[in-house]
Amino acid sequence: MDRVDRQGAILARLAGDGVLAVSPLAAELGVSEVTVRADLQALEDQGLLVRTRGGARSSTLKHILQRQKINVEQKERIAAAAAALVSDDDTVMVEAGTTAALIVRFLAGRKGVQIVTNSTLVFSNARLNPALNIILTGGVFRRDSESMVGPIAKRSIEEFNVRLAFLGTDGFSPERGLTTRFVEGGEVATVMRDRAAETWLVADSSKFGQAGFVSFLPLSGITGIITDSQISDEAVQSLKEHTQVRVV
Repeated sequence: MDRVDRQGAILARLAGDGVLAVSPLAAELGVSEVTVRADLQALEDQGLLVRTRGGARSSTLKHILQRQKINVEQKERIAAAAAALVSDDDTVMVEAGTTAALIVRFLAGRKGVQIVTNSTLVFSNARLNPALNIILTGGVFRRDSESMVGPIAKRSIEEFNVRLAFLGTDGFSPERGLTTRFVEGGEVATVMRDRAAETWLVADSSKFGQAGFVSFLPLSGITGIITDSQISDEAVQSLKEHTQVRVV
């Protein structure tokens, strides 16, 4: 394996694992630890990873990989409840987010479901089910959220009309509504809401009371919220003043 192939293999492994250790990586690639360290240094110089003591971590996917490992049980319950709203031959939009990305895993047995998404995580999960028809928008790829955003993504979404849209969020509250870290993500989510008959926020209870940089929809602008049972009764009551709430 030459240097280019070796560094490509390192990046591929990093994309899946998020972190790497020098010793096992050297054994896997069949080269010395010195060679691996030189490769890691070269990749860091290109801004493709960050070196750590004894290895490296991703400089691009670390945020989404970390979020995937948080509150996994709650996210799966929420995703299963969202999937239960989907019927055979349904039309669905799924926005970027770690909870939203799990919904398609729970669509086994559904037939003829059309899914429009800007999330490569959703695409990765949905492509394993041949009964699902997947439309992945174009756009600018944002690594931090594994999503497609920008004018091309928005124009793609505007061509479709669906019954259900599932959105993610970085934080939600009665005061600030749905929020996100990135303007582009909020724009895409808003367009999805506009093209759907029903729009549901799928978010675990840790997001309640949190606020991202951008507020993009009020709670009254969506059909409802699906969240987990760790949310307080007081929070549920405050949310119900603005929209439906399903606790799972």
